[in-house]
Amino acid sequence: MKTINHKLIIISSILILFYGCKEELLDTHPYNLQVVGNFYKTPDDAQKALVATYSVLNWGYYDHMIVVSEVMSDNCYGGCGAADDMRYQVWDDFDYHGFYNPSDLLWQRYWYGIYRANVLLQNIDKIDWKAAPEKKNQVIAEARFLRAHFYFDVVRLYGNVPLLDKPVDPNQMNVPQAEPEEVYKLIAQDLKFAIENLPNEKYSASFAKTNGGRATKWAAEALMGRVFLFYTGYYNKPDIAGIVTKNDVQEYLEDVIQNSGHKLLSKYSDLWLYSPTYAGECNDEVVFAIKYTYKGYGDLKQQNGAQWQIMVGIRAQKHPEYHYPFGEGWGAATVDPRLYNSYEAGDTRRDASIICWDSMKLAEPLDISDMREFTGFTWKKYCPLETPNGIRLVESMGGNYINDNFEDYADIRFADVLLMAAEIFLDTDLGKAQNYYNMVRNRAFNGNPPPKNLTNDQNGKNLIFEERRHELALEGQRYWDLLRYDGINGNFSYAKNNIETLTPFEQFFRPETKGLLPIPWGQINLMNGALKQNEGWNID
Repeated sequence: MKTINHKLIIISSILILFYGCKEELLDTHPYNLQVVGNFYKTPDDAQKALVATYSVLNWGYYDHMIVVSEVMSDNCYGGCGAADDMRYQVWDDFDYHGFYNPSDLLWQRYWYGIYRANVLLQNIDKIDWKAAPEKKNQVIAEARFLRAHFYFDVVRLYGNVPLLDKPVDPNQMNVPQAEPEEVYKLIAQDLKFAIENLPNEKYSASFAKTNGGRATKWAAEALMGRVFLFYTGYYNKPDIAGIVTKNDVQEYLEDVIQNSGHKLLSKYSDLWLYSPTYAGECNDEVVFAIKYTYKGYGDLKQQNGAQWQIMVGIRAQKHPEYHYPFGEGWGAATVDPRLYNSYEAGDTRRDASIICWDSMKLAEPLDISDMREFTGFTWKKYCPLETPNGIRLVESMGGNYINDNFEDYADIRFADVLLMAAEIFLDTDLGKAQNYYNMVRNRAFNGNPPPKNLTNDQNGKNLIFEERRHELALEGQRYWDLLRYDGINGNFSYAKNNIETLTPFEQFFRPETKGLLPIPWGQINLMNGALKQNEGWNID
């Protein structure tokens, strides 16, 4: 972990801060440096450090969690260009090599976020809170929510990771891996504190105007539900380390549903920026969002734009006016036809989520000469957009089309909360589970869904899992549902597994890895034995 350790040594004396809380924590141009030893004095200093921690959520280009998760699932192939390197095929085929492991940046990014949260928490008592004593616990709660968020991603990806609840001294950096249960225990403790101390105000346009994209109590309760379902499903556990039970999570999710003020939009497509009737980035359905802005103006150092969105844009088409409003990009994560064809007739979510090229009114033949694994289906959600006269939308606003795409990532939606609740109530309150399941389907089918009755057994679970696939397609959730479906000791029956699909392309899943990524070999070599490689990754 020397690469990370070196960065930690630097950051132990210098804290990188991205200032500002306007355009949802992002609306400032320059970044600056502050010396930690002289920095933590006022509540305003704590807010700046908190913004620096939130900023890590934005980071990611080809390696962003949402795209990586979709490519690893049965929803997408690797895609990209014919002459591109094979970074997405590595994730698509579970075919990593010691000399080329594109998950290195994922590993590093999450430790940056964890470190920034830990530095803030370690220095919180140095601040004079007399002017705003009520703010102290909220700052702590936000930092712990963020630490939980970062740790949840890194432990899902790698399984066996070091457990750091405070900044590490440069002389004590060879920290061994912890048991996953200990990591999830810290996540659960952090989220419990966040639930008790974050504001219970609904995330909305008025909230964002003064609070940016900050976490709320409802976001923490919803994230706890996601953590609980993954941990208990994947590891076949009844609770999280004895401190968060199924009953606790039922109460948390019920609280969000009944008391948060969040609700489903009436029209599914209005969740997404391309819609002429787009409901806005702070709409009633968004419980927690990762915020982006076009106002980096091409400055890569700021990393405030959604760089990953360029990856899923349309590739290499000569006549962009024929696919308006969808703009160009690198053509990554092409959609598997099985996903498109799995939707029931009348389900509005299919055409709201996926571009079907056969249905586009193209005046010229589709040029696929520079596309790898083109299936005829690409992302509609989060695809970069263009204006009616063919200008890239972000450039028309003054941003850079690679670095500054600005559609927020709806990390937690109310529909997800409903489906988590349907799942967790399935065997204790079937009527409630059915009601929440029906709410999602009613919206999807404009109030007239084909009836499907849940049962409190595996068949009912299967229905909810399929509903999750269609509701949350291309939002980064499918892979994790696949892993928790059978659990760590199962056969991963839902995962792609050396099968040829409806296209000429193959997708691979290696069950011996249990779905975990390889820990970067460079980190293992530099940690002198403190880190052990994950099972199934004995590769050169």
